Amino acid sequence: MPRATERPLTPRFGAHMSIAGGLHRAIDLAEAAGCDCVQVFVKNQRQWSARPLRDDEIAAWHAAQQRTGIAPAIAHATYLINLASPDNAIWQRSIAACADELRRCSALRIRGLVIHPGAHMGCGEAAGCRRVADALRIILDEFDDPIVRPLLEITAGQGTCLGHRLEHLAGMIDRSGRPERIGICFDTCHALAAGYRFDTDETYAATFDELDRRLGIARIECFHLNDSRRECGSRVDRHTHVGEGYVGRSAFRRIVTDPRFRNVPMILETPKGTDNRGRDLDRINLQRLRRLARPAPPAPPRPARRAASARR
Repeated sequence: MPRATERPLTPRFGAHMSIAGGLHRAIDLAEAAGCDCVQVFVKNQRQWSARPLRDDEIAAWHAAQQRTGIAPAIAHATYLINLASPDNAIWQRSIAACADELRRCSALRIRGLVIHPGAHMGCGEAAGCRRVADALRIILDEFDDPIVRPLLEITAGQGTCLGHRLEHLAGMIDRSGRPERIGICFDTCHALAAGYRFDTDETYAATFDELDRRLGIARIECFHLNDSRRECGSRVDRHTHVGEGYVGRSAFRRIVTDPRFRNVPMILETPKGTDNRGRDLDRINLQRLRRLARPAPPAPPRPARRAASARR
């Protein structure tokens, strides 16, 4: 396992891990699966609030990272948060919860908190995007650690969820008044479901050129590498294993070999468990990604053509 100070020739691959039994247990699980990096919830994701982190919990987390070299760590915000909600009580509660999770990230030295922008719940996309921007402004006015950044995630666009268009994310970030403090997370399943293709040279260039034009390619600070059980443009969020869905291996290969993303953590959110041979599914998916990231072997030299026989 490479230490945190070493930089592999390929991106750092990891998976979302459970914090059951303590935050540091996620690092142990990540090590067992063969991860380079990890994603976690920083509290119970089914609850709005939680007690503050104890000093011993923070110390155990840092010690586990130091021991294993698993870094960087990314956090995912609770799914209860809806920064686009037209309900003021839910909106205020979401702002408070998001700010608390950012503070937890700061204590754990986690550099990014992935956040689903939220659902407009019938008030319309424009109004919902404004609510997200206003919430981000309030949160970042209160939270002053410049190292930890909210990472808005591209979504599949189910129901009234926002963030399935790059222009949604661009508008939220620009209107927040704090664009320099906000990054994005590119989820491959979500992006495909939202209608973005990246499986050929042409579609890959078109999608990431548009992203660069609207958001800036450097704003991508995390990838979620998930295949999709549903087709492009379905607006349905259903993850499956790498190479077994509609995203396809060619799209993953393009991402993991793109030199622009060499230092961006790449996280699995694929189904957990074991296959019919008892092998850990996270480990299988990580192996697939690493194989795709390897440079193609040089083609064998072609045999020299035999010279024509000299005339007698």
